[in-house]
Order: sequence, then C-alpha cells, then structure tokens
Amino acid sequence: MLSDIQIAQANKSQKITEIASKIGISEDSLEQFGPYKAKITMNELRALQSKVASGKKGRLILVTAVTPTPAGEGKSTVSIGLGDGLSKIGKKTVIALREPSLGPCFGVKGGACGGGYAQIVPMEEINLHFTGDIHAISAANNLIAALIDNHIQQGNALGIDPRTITWKRCVDLNDRALRNIIVGLGSRTDGVPREDHFCISVASEIMAIICLSKSISELKERIGNITIGRTFDKKWVKFSELKCTGAVAALLKDAVRPNLVQTLEKTPAFVHGGPFANIAHGCNSVNATISALASGDYVVTEAGFAADLGAEKFCDIKCRLSGIRPDMAVIVATIRALKMHGGLPKAELGTENLSALEKGFENLKVHVENMRKFGLPVIVAVNHFVSDTQAESDLLIKKCSEIGVDAVLTEGWGKGGAGAENLARKVVETLEDKKADFKFLYPDELPLKNKIEMVATEIYRAANVEFAPAALKKLREFEEQGYGKLPVCIAKTQNSISHDPKLLGAPQGYIFPVRDVQLYSGAGFVVALAGDIMTMPGLPKLPAALNIDVDDDGNISGLF
Repeated sequence: MLSDIQIAQANKSQKITEIASKIGISEDSLEQFGPYKAKITMNELRALQSKVASGKKGRLILVTAVTPTPAGEGKSTVSIGLGDGLSKIGKKTVIALREPSLGPCFGVKGGACGGGYAQIVPMEEINLHFTGDIHAISAANNLIAALIDNHIQQGNALGIDPRTITWKRCVDLNDRALRNIIVGLGSRTDGVPREDHFCISVASEIMAIICLSKSISELKERIGNITIGRTFDKKWVKFSELKCTGAVAALLKDAVRPNLVQTLEKTPAFVHGGPFANIAHGCNSVNATISALASGDYVVTEAGFAADLGAEKFCDIKCRLSGIRPDMAVIVATIRALKMHGGLPKAELGTENLSALEKGFENLKVHVENMRKFGLPVIVAVNHFVSDTQAESDLLIKKCSEIGVDAVLTEGWGKGGAGAENLARKVVETLEDKKADFKFLYPDELPLKNKIEMVATEIYRAANVEFAPAALKKLREFEEQGYGKLPVCIAKTQNSISHDPKLLGAPQGYIFPVRDVQLYSGAGFVVALAGDIMTMPGLPKLPAALNIDVDDDGNISGLF
C-alpha cells in the first residue's frame, strides 16, 4: 500500500495556469511559484470580491467533524474528496482550505493536505514552506515585538510600562521552552529586561488579521488597532502610536493574497491562512473563501477540529466579521472515533462493538445540534474504514435517522472523488431541498462575559462558567474601552467538547473554567483561555519529525 506522500508524488499535476483557466482566471492574473502553485494578483482579488459583492456567488458547504480522537476522523480528506466528488458529477466546484502549520507537521498531527487519493498537491510544498505566507506572518509579528522593545530602549516617549506589554513573539514550531522567557538580559545596550512569551505563529493576532482582512488598507487599519500594552499612567497603547504600521504591512503585502493549487483529480483549491481552531479562530482566509465563491458554483470549505471549535468560530467570528454565510454543514464522523467516545480502547477499535458505537454516538449528536443552532441544514459524512462492519454502519445510519439527519458512507481516502459521489449527490439534494436560516449564537450587544457563558453552555454543554477574578476584571476593562461588542474566541482543548481532554463522549453539567482573557483588538475579537490550554504547543515524546527525511535529489519522505 502506498503512503500518502507516495500517492502525491506519483500524481501528474496540471499546470496551475490550466487549473486557473477552469475557473475563469487568466495567466496574467497569477503570480506563479513554479508550475503547480500560484497567488492571484491583487487586481484579480478585487475583481472576485466585486463579483461576490454583486451577488454572483456559489453555494458554501461548511465541513466540520466530531471531536478528534487518536483513531482519526479525516475531515480534510472528506472535504477534498467531496470537492472531487462534486466535480465528478459535473458541478463546477472550488475548495477553500487552511495552510498547514509546521508545528503539527513535525509534531503529532502531521500535514493538512488530506490523505490517500483525496489530497491537495504539491503536498510536500504545501505542508512545508508553501508560498512563504506563514514565514511573512512570523516576521511581521516579530517586527512589532522588536519595535516595541526598541521604543522602550530608545527613551520610551510613549511611557509604555514594560510590565503591561501584551504582544507576544511567535515561531511556527512547537517549542514549549519559549512559552515563558526573559528578554533584554545583558548590558544596558541589550534592552530592558522583562518577561516575554511566544505563541505559535498560526495562533498569532497577525495570522487572524491576515485571515480577516480583504485589502491592504484594511490590513493596515487592523495592524494599527492592535493593543500592545499600557502606559505607566494606565492608558492603553495601540501599535499605530509607534507610527510603523506601513512597515509591518509591507511584509504582508503578498501574504494577504490567496494561493491557488489543485487536488489529485485537478479540482481547483484556494489554500490560504492557517489559524488553529483550538487556540485561534480556525478558518481559512476571508479572501480565499470569497475567491472560491466567485469562481465556483459549489464551494467546499472546512473549519478546524470539531463543530464546537472551528465551526462555531466560523459562524460567530468569520461570518460576523466578513458577511459570508454558509448554506449547509457536513459533519465528518468515523465509526472508530465514535467507538472511542463510547469508551472503547484504541487497541480494540478493529472489533465490532455496537454498544460502544451507540454510546459514542452522543458526541456526534451534540455536534449535529450545534450546527442546527446556527440555522444550517446538516448531513453526516461517515468516513469509511475497512474495519467497519455492516452492522456498525447500519446502526450509525439508523441513529442518525432517529435525529432527522441523513448519513452517507464515503470512501474518498481509498477511491478519491469516485468514493465521494454519493456524498456529493446528497449535498446537492440537501442544498436544493433545504434553505439555510443562518443566525449567530449571540448578538453583538450581549456583554462579553455572557457571550462566553453562552458558548460554554449552549455549545459545550457546561452547567456554568467559573471566571478567574483577573479575567473578569479584564473583561470589564475591555468593555470600558469600547470593545464590548466584539465576538469571543474560546481557546480550549480539541480533544473534548469540554475543557478537559479526558472527558470523552458528550460531557455535560460540568463547570467550565476561564483562567484568562486576551484582547485581539486588531483582529476584532476577545480570546478566552479555558483550562490548561497553551497558545504554544509542545512536541510529543515521539514527534513526527522522527519519520521525515530528504534524499540527495531533494525528495522528501515520511511526511503525511
């Protein structure tokens, strides 16, 4: 059996100019990065934005999933397979996905290009440096940090209190040793000593700003609105006061433009932006989604992790700040994952266990209910594994029917678009028969504390929320400064609907702890950190980096 990377390397891709021509984008509207990937030009981006603004757009299918388990769910694989399946049944389809982060590639999860015969390519390049977007974001983020420290070193005309600086440095790797550091040690010329912190680049506010900005003008405005700390007399300081907004934006002028690639079956895919859904808002860029909507009749996009994380943030943050609206949701589930949620150990997942499956179904049921709270029609895509028995498949389809949702078996991993044709037909049928009545979970006017409580109780099924006193104080200060109408982005574990990764299945009635909150005034939301979640991940005992290698011809192996 070929590995994912071997399948991708054996594929014969079309020139990116040919892929672009399928969706009406000319060669002159591309900036090519070799023969198989490109960015669209700013002029083309503006044209696509105008098309969508005038109402000429495709239908948007949001793919989400059940809560992740070590058994695997395959959300990206199903998203790509669905896109190929729609193309295979004659629908003009475009996919919009996030860029992979280097952290997971060398850590636990691996890449983010799908798997088997449902992949986007060139897989190795997308998973590693791609077109340099995340590197540019890291550089821009760290330029802000350097400018802040330099301002303090060179006389501190604004009177910034170093103890109040909230801006973090970043790197796109899992490096727990950088979570909490001291900078400025050495002589007087080496800076002012202070506590500092790192987050992973994809969870930085700059990544969020790139994903939510439609133009360079908006990009500069959001960068200027970043809150970096306070003065000694407790006045809030925005980055615009350092008068370097243009320099930071100059590093990002290309990163704001979407990247165009293709699937193994030559379906066009915009891959752009890469925030994690457990510690950030977890969606590809607004510009990528708009570009896809303008160039396809059907658009398949995904939000990170499960419906309690990426899909909620897609609806409450991305849609709220962009005007984008999904037409339906597809929830990816596997029988293996549901059996784990039902208490079955990973080593026993290959054996039939209807009892564990029925118990674990409660996790899927919660996510179906979550998507319906946003007024979206829902179907379930059952990502088929060879170990699934007929009795298990029949039971899962029956349980879905009992809650009024269609479930379709899909085999994109093994068969590509042909394995997702039935899913594609069900998606088209659902879009024709059911109209979305999209709505946000909470109104802008609701106080920040109540917004957090609503997400925790309505989406996570907590009994109530316990706020650390310092977090409540910050929320009051945010509202006093005029940020009370912002949406909230809750950072929590992806391994449970709750804050506790050990609580599998469908926990409810627990206390949801919020230990801290952070203001992302440039991006336009407030982050609430729950439980033990960190914005800088660490590497596992056996990182994926152990399996990755490259030969003398530059051919990479071990990446998945």
